[in-house]
Amino acid sequence: MFKEKAEDMDQCLFEDIPLNRDCYLVSDIYLQGFEESFRKMIKGEIGVNFEVGGVSPVAVRKVNSNSLDLSWYPNTYTRFHELSVSLPRDKLIKCVDGWRYDLKPYIFVDHEWHEHLYTRGYSIFALIDAIGVRNAISNNELSKSKLIELRDKIDSLAEMEKDISFISFADSLILKTNWDVGYFDKGIEYSYKPEKMLYVIKKLESIYQEVLGLRIYAVLTQGSNEYFGEPLLHISKNRNHICLNSLGIPFAELMAIESSAKSAIRAGIHPPMQLYVDEQFYHSIQFKFEFQKNDKPRNSYSAIMKSTHSNYYYASCDDLLENIQSR
Repeated sequence: MFKEKAEDMDQCLFEDIPLNRDCYLVSDIYLQGFEESFRKMIKGEIGVNFEVGGVSPVAVRKVNSNSLDLSWYPNTYTRFHELSVSLPRDKLIKCVDGWRYDLKPYIFVDHEWHEHLYTRGYSIFALIDAIGVRNAISNNELSKSKLIELRDKIDSLAEMEKDISFISFADSLILKTNWDVGYFDKGIEYSYKPEKMLYVIKKLESIYQEVLGLRIYAVLTQGSNEYFGEPLLHISKNRNHICLNSLGIPFAELMAIESSAKSAIRAGIHPPMQLYVDEQFYHSIQFKFEFQKNDKPRNSYSAIMKSTHSNYYYASCDDLLENIQSR
């Protein structure tokens, strides 16, 4: 393989795959075509910008004993969308680096694994909590009638937002909505719309203020969902078992952000805010060009499923909504 000037193309060992570099993730069905094009390139028959097939940008963040931690970018055209994914070692076919020709590393992976990456399910998750509940209980301000009214208004909102699941505990809410990366060969369209969740949180803020006189805060993140192809919720026949159709890891991530934010507030690192948003979710929002999103305040937290240093951004809901790019 690569018999002509094979030394011009480095094949990386698993342990030596370059970290934090722009790479291309490619299905192994394009490997033979890549090799043929590369041979033509080193003969001068074609230029270095030859087409390989369906490629997507990734960066390797960490090499583990049996997997690679990747930052995968399913959309860099209409938004900056990053996802953390794990590539099993046995699904890696080959990594080649043509740095002598200013080519980015190509990571060829098992076709079924690559296709599954595009066809599996993904979700947005939000944790919403009312502020000042303890004082409201002490002052006997949370009557049954108010709580029923709150529940009814959340019912009405859920009726309008049918693609979002609402799990409520009166003073707390968990929201979840599913989305697809998009895969042309299967007729699957890209359906990620994080901005919608911000508008829903704004509506919930109005409901809690109107009914209970309480403000709310929200924590948001996004990521993969192992229950791909399933509805938002599973409710048993007897209606006494509700499954969120999700592993607990995304919710542990929400709790990790919330815990870090509370610690930072107590330590005086930053003031209380209405939104605490994982950085991948934050950067995926379509902000106005003039909005300097990278300059906004943030703080670190210990992520559950990311091997790199992670941050959350804190802001008011109004500030983010006012700077969303108009459609």
